[in-house]
Amino acid sequence: MFVLKEELIHEFKEPLGELYPDFNDAIPAIKEAKFLISVGDQTAKNLIDNDIIPDLGIIDGRIQRHDHNHDIIHTENILKADNPAGTITKGLWETIEFAIKSTLDDNENRLIVVKGEEDLAVLPCLLIAPEDAVILYGQPNEGLVFVNVSDAKNKAKQLMTYFNEN
Repeated sequence: MFVLKEELIHEFKEPLGELYPDFNDAIPAIKEAKFLISVGDQTAKNLIDNDIIPDLGIIDGRIQRHDHNHDIIHTENILKADNPAGTITKGLWETIEFAIKSTLDDNENRLIVVKGEEDLAVLPCLLIAPEDAVILYGQPNEGLVFVNVSDAKNKAKQLMTYFNEN
């Protein structure tokens, strides 16, 4: 398990890609993605509300630390992982790895439902996903972050050094 060093949490406040204050402005770029990963319930909801189904969605049943009851299940291929806040568990990492490989192999969408918190799942996604993939996640109270994997892989490697491995 990787545990974020608390004194370095501020390093995660900057978007890893392009910030879109208005989700609708990102739709044309999103539709061009060859492999689309969404992290976060609000991001998944916004995609589904616009008839865009991510290849892989990762949700935890919460939006800005509050439970919600939006219907954002977009596939029957549902995987589960435990991941406490401020961590990236081995189980989450392996589930993401399996989901990406399986989706690339059979072209069927996957959804990972995280018990705990999915916020840091962006990092393993960046390190595992193909170079031409796009990852979307929400920047709280600011908008949608659109990340080209090829542009942010090195930053993800750097951010992983901010964790203690237990």
